[in-house]
Amino acid sequence: MINLDDELAETYLSKSREHLAAIESGLLAMEKGGAEIDEALVNRIVRALHSVGGGTDFFELPEIGELARQMETALLLMRSQRTAPLPERIGVLLSATDKLNDLVQNPATSNPKDISEIMTALAELPAGHSDPKTSGPSPQQTNQGGKHLRILLVEDDFSCRLLLQTFLARYGECHIAVNGREAVEAFRSAFVRGSGYDLICMDIMMPVMDGQEAVRQIRDFEEAHGIFSTSGARIIMTTAVDDIREVINSFRDLCDAYLVKPIDLSELVRQMRCCQLV
Repeated sequence: MINLDDELAETYLSKSREHLAAIESGLLAMEKGGAEIDEALVNRIVRALHSVGGGTDFFELPEIGELARQMETALLLMRSQRTAPLPERIGVLLSATDKLNDLVQNPATSNPKDISEIMTALAELPAGHSDPKTSGPSPQQTNQGGKHLRILLVEDDFSCRLLLQTFLARYGECHIAVNGREAVEAFRSAFVRGSGYDLICMDIMMPVMDGQEAVRQIRDFEEAHGIFSTSGARIIMTTAVDDIREVINSFRDLCDAYLVKPIDLSELVRQMRCCQLV
């Protein structure tokens, strides 16, 4: 476990505290907004939660990660099902935010029992409120059960690209981009054709445009077309830079997972399972 008193850990925890303040403010704004779901506001809250949960694997803080992800799920289901942000629902989310604050303030003393009750309450939030006219499956849900995936592999190193392309070909159609600019162009072109990507493996350190800028542009493009956060393409960042600062930045830009080179293919599959792609 990384020392929670070191500079990197304090950077992560400090940023998490800032995100949690923004989450609380956003939830209170949702509560004042009445019966309509503000999708842009929900997406800002989800972005902040994604950033809070992003560094937890590296610091071995599973309770923080699990609670942040459960809040994301509850918010996204509320949005997709057009579930009204009633005061009692916002109250549960605010209680979860308070619990996250406690965990971030005292990370070394957390345990699974600390979050079990609030996790149950979050899981029950959207239950029974689905509108069949508006709550169709997400792009990822339609790819379960072994469906042929569309994959974009963004990598400028030939040997790494060959390894990943050969391995990922068993899961579906795999296209190649050698820098971030090509990746953004390929993503936009595929979207316009109605054949968007299910999975993007994105290197960080590349010429012309790096992976983090490419992820930002891809997520901005999705949002501009009404696709928010984890409803979009799954993005796994790959890099030789074993630096938590890069991890924090990547999750801020809404990647879904982070792998350090040389890539462990079994870990790649595990992350694909976590993303509900296999």
